[in-house]
Amino acid sequence: MNSLEANVRNTKTKGELNSLRQNGNIPAIIYGGVEKNEKIFVPKKVLKFLIEKQNFLSNILSLKINGKIQNVLPREVKYDVISDEPTHVDFLRVLPGVKIRIEVPVQFINHDKSPGLKRGGVLNIVRRKIELKCPSEKIPENIVLDLDGIDIGQSFKISAVKLDENVTPTIQGRDFVIATLAAPTVMKEPEKPAETEEGAEASAEGADGEKTAESAEGDKKEAGDSKESGDKKEAGDKKDSGDKKASEKKVAEKK
Repeated sequence: MNSLEANVRNTKTKGELNSLRQNGNIPAIIYGGVEKNEKIFVPKKVLKFLIEKQNFLSNILSLKINGKIQNVLPREVKYDVISDEPTHVDFLRVLPGVKIRIEVPVQFINHDKSPGLKRGGVLNIVRRKIELKCPSEKIPENIVLDLDGIDIGQSFKISAVKLDENVTPTIQGRDFVIATLAAPTVMKEPEKPAETEEGAEASAEGADGEKTAESAEGDKKEAGDSKESGDKKEAGDKKDSGDKKASEKKVAEKK
């Protein structure tokens, strides 16, 4: 159990609270039970260290106030919207026999012993936290699920979780799923067979032969077009020469 030093505060204005924060402290309040709410402040440096640890909001703290120790449970931490620094903390008194609602994180162990994960399966976590109703002195730190021997297609349900006496999930009436081990979402494509050297050479020769044939056909076509063009030109020249002689003959006859 983590412990934290605290002091009573008598702040009444926002200016006094700001001054408290500027001096490296965080205002807080303790509530619950028959006693009155108690205004306190705690060192910011120590508080931030505890917040950064896992499960801060589900672990009981031992507060030492003016030499008196009392157990509390962090219920809410408020942060500055710009700096993201903690500005206020609410603590709930832990009283024997009093039941509270609390979210407990789920922890998975033995990933390397799961045949499903070794075959590429994916752990699909449906609930990372489970809300429980339990006595304040029996709050579990986490819910542990063992992946040893778990294969693809198997799942974890709340009925498989062993809880202490008087500790029950707030969701009743159905055996809800916490996590499943699903098949891989991406399947590998089969590898294409490699071409043999003979096949590659045959393809290359076929391509060259086809190219040569196309070139020869193109040359023949070009030669034919040139010859046809020459014949047409020669015929045109003969026709022009004949027309010219006929014209000269008519002129001679008129004379």
